[in-house]
Amino acid sequence: MQGDSSDDSSWPLAPGDDDQPSVALVGRQLKLWRTAAGLRVPNFAKSMGYSADLVYKIERGARIPRPDYLDKADRVLNAGGKIAAMAEDLESARYPKKVRDLKRWEDEAVELGSYENHNLHGLLQTEKHMRALYEMRRPAYTAEEVDLRVSARMARRSIFNRAPVPALTFVQEEVTLRRPIGGRMVHRRQLERLLEVGQLRNVEIQVMPTDRDDHAGMDGRIQLLKFGDGSIVGHSMSQYGSRPVEDPKLIQVLELRYGIIRAQALTPRESLAFVEKLLGET
Repeated sequence: MQGDSSDDSSWPLAPGDDDQPSVALVGRQLKLWRTAAGLRVPNFAKSMGYSADLVYKIERGARIPRPDYLDKADRVLNAGGKIAAMAEDLESARYPKKVRDLKRWEDEAVELGSYENHNLHGLLQTEKHMRALYEMRRPAYTAEEVDLRVSARMARRSIFNRAPVPALTFVQEEVTLRRPIGGRMVHRRQLERLLEVGQLRNVEIQVMPTDRDDHAGMDGRIQLLKFGDGSIVGHSMSQYGSRPVEDPKLIQVLELRYGIIRAQALTPRESLAFVEKLLGET
């Protein structure tokens, strides 16, 4: 029998997020289908081409089966597509709860506004830029953790393909554009990505020059997500910690700060010209 191929056919649960109802439910369903087919774990594992240990882990909800595992199980158990369809229920289950919540908000938002003073906003990053950021993290992530986080961030980029399109505004500190994360070629591609996204009609990217002597963003990053029902979720690490806020009084403070920051930054047109200049110098 083959060795444990869990790295190729399953994902780990996100660290500290071991209470995943959808993962446990899929595991139970797989076990029911296997039992109904009269297959014991060793026989089923052999038919699947995976180890019995992996089958046990998936059935008890300790690992998340990838779509290829579900496709094979569907064929082996003659499920007629019912098992393969479970992949949809696990699409975001492998991501940490914080990321799942953020993507859900971004999927529902009609407007997103962000000020970033340390990193490029995740939605603006190229895949190689993301990977370089995660790989330089200390203490270091494992290769699997890096892949997980890159995949989660890439999944969020679906916001650019939504219809109707949301209004997206980003204010970036100049230093976030100058720091050559990942090296020169990765940096060049990142600047090109900013120019591409900045041309979209629903996107405005602004640069906050380092030489500004009056700056409303000195308290740190801000994010505001506005929804069709008029509700708003805000986030400011320095003011309110890592928790999202919905209290109208707190939101009012964030909106005030963000509005002033946008007024103090370069205009979107000036900002794209600034990015083009940086690209020419890189």
